[in-house]
Amino acid sequence: MRKEQLKVTLKSSVHGQLRNIRASVYGLGLRRIRDSRVVPDTREVRGMIQVAQHLLGVERA
Repeated sequence: MRKEQLKVTLKSSVHGQLRNIRASVYGLGLRRIRDSRVVPDTREVRGMIQVAQHLLGVERA
């Protein structure tokens, strides 16, 4: 069975954001604006996305 995946893109800078938001963005593997990663669709990853949802774009991969 194939796991679902999400494509996450950093839309805005993490400069000036709270430490936990920056940590979630870096934990997703995003380093700079317009940087994208394909990540597994798990509860942990969805929690990280929810913390930084105002900085991220998310779509199915």
